[in-house]
Amino acid sequence: MPTAAKLFAAFAFAVLAFFAAEIFKPHMPEGTQFGYFSFVSALIGLVAGWRVMGPEAGRGNWQAVNTGVKTSAVMVGLALLIFSTYEMLLLAFRPAYKGPMEAVVGIFDIGVEFFRTMLAWDVLVVLIIGGALAGLLSEWAARRWR
Repeated sequence: MPTAAKLFAAFAFAVLAFFAAEIFKPHMPEGTQFGYFSFVSALIGLVAGWRVMGPEAGRGNWQAVNTGVKTSAVMVGLALLIFSTYEMLLLAFRPAYKGPMEAVVGIFDIGVEFFRTMLAWDVLVVLIIGGALAGLLSEWAARRWR
């Protein structure tokens, strides 16, 4: 059921994911082609905000901050899975893997490398503080429009 809290959470986390992706880009190797990286990240943030933060809004400010940070973590996990799978598929079509099992293991290797790259202080600050603020925004919307 659509609610104002879900709408605000989806919008806030889409914006947060877009800006986190933009801040993440300089940490990648030079010459990396990003394509629709920021927009796909925003879509992931939209889904995470709607499905994770939206239903939890309306339970108090501290719970909203905690759920906002949790939603940021879910958003990062989902983005790592999606982008590392995409990268594995690109590598699989240039026969970089000997078999399907090696390709599946490659998803996790690539995901770990992306995660290590993401552990920069500016990306983490944006995700943690932005997640808390987005959680508070959806809490405000839940209280304002019951």
